[in-house]
Amino acid sequence: MLLTVARIGRAHGLRGEVALDVRTDAPDERLAVDTVLRTDPRDAGPLTVAATRVQQGRWYVRFAEVTDRTAAEALRGVELVVDSGEQDDDEDDAWYPHELVGLRAEHVDGRVVGEVVGLEHQPAHDLLVVREPDGQRSWVPFVRAIVPLVDVPGGRVVLDPPGGLLASDSANLVVSDETHGDEPAAG
Repeated sequence: MLLTVARIGRAHGLRGEVALDVRTDAPDERLAVDTVLRTDPRDAGPLTVAATRVQQGRWYVRFAEVTDRTAAEALRGVELVVDSGEQDDDEDDAWYPHELVGLRAEHVDGRVVGEVVGLEHQPAHDLLVVREPDGQRSWVPFVRAIVPLVDVPGGRVVLDPPGGLLASDSANLVVSDETHGDEPAAG
């Protein structure tokens, strides 16, 4: 199975540098100079990392095979991938989307609240996409405070969501129409 290390963004400058949307917890290792990366689509690569830099938290890379802005612009949207067998399994708190999809989503109180149907990468943090029993979808921030337990072998994730986060919470919301005193409505 191929896993995405990064997605190539827009060209930066005139000499073939591109911005990356990094999808790995170890970009220093995966994007080291002289690393050869496969691509999706396959015919866009392979690409050899010639130089990297980080500016304001954003990764920029220049590939040996790409020497001008036109070639760099043609790579926009291409994914840099590695075979899942090449990944290190050192991290206890790192999961891939294919490991999460299909897991039962349980509330900390033991109620089943749905099933994980996807993982969306967002700038601040990833979001678990949970399909609730009635078919509604909820986007749950994939942070330890809200998802305190991921038990892949047990087939579940445990959620501790704040009130109102899950789509099913809307059925339990009480909206009050407070009026101030006995004043007649303006008319």
